[in-house]
Amino acid sequence: MMITSTDEELIVDGIPVGARLHQPSGSAKSTAPVVLHVHGGCFVGGSAAEADGIARLIAEAGAHVLSADYPLAPRHPFPQALEHLFMVLKMLDRLRGRIGRRSSRLVVAGEEAGGNLAAALALVTRDRQGPQLAGQILVGPMLDPCLGTRSLRMADAGPVGCCWADGWDAYLGAPERAAHPYAAPSNASRLGGVAPALLVTAADDPMRDECQAYAERLRQAGVPARQEEFAAPTGWPSSLRAPSLTAAPFADRLRESFVEFFKSIVPTPRRSAAAAGA
Repeated sequence: MMITSTDEELIVDGIPVGARLHQPSGSAKSTAPVVLHVHGGCFVGGSAAEADGIARLIAEAGAHVLSADYPLAPRHPFPQALEHLFMVLKMLDRLRGRIGRRSSRLVVAGEEAGGNLAAALALVTRDRQGPQLAGQILVGPMLDPCLGTRSLRMADAGPVGCCWADGWDAYLGAPERAAHPYAAPSNASRLGGVAPALLVTAADDPMRDECQAYAERLRQAGVPARQEEFAAPTGWPSSLRAPSLTAAPFADRLRESFVEFFKSIVPTPRRSAAAAGA
């Protein structure tokens, strides 16, 4: 499927924000979901323009995808990025009719640090009673600042120079913020009522264990949570930011995972009586 990508500039709280809109070429407006995509980069790097591989795959799965920049740590520690993205999400909710249709379902998605922020947005929208989300897509999400899982130890990042440890430190700003469920969704004591989730990880993904644990906790809370694990090697999470992501060996399966998830959260359009009798 051909995708049209256009650079956009949003005005959020009076501040220009870079964004990129990905849409299937030539497609009429439809009930396809409208997705806010949040890029990775350990909370301290990346942009909507530089790391749009996941956003394009989601668009190829049949969605309108807006990937937006957000203020980066350490200059902007928690909760600044999250509050910024919440304002972007509310703006996207108002613009659904221009991007897709007003009836289009709203979804959040992200990889690595972006997966953290997408999961946090699902918690925030539940607690603030909107905008209503139909789903959340978390790809290798950074959810646990303790960095004590087996999958992270196997990554052999080491205690010094670990990009994820450094990223968490910059994002949190203060150790006590690690206890806040919006900063570290793995610490949330109440997960019931959040949007249905697709959680994707890989055998060689350092965030594999925390992703699996979060999926299980969502299910225990009564939240529909699909979980997939890709075989190694994938090179996640760095390969998720590669410009050639859509041509990666795992790209087709990842795209299909998004397709199946959308089928589970977007109702099948009813055929009119005239169409049914044609």
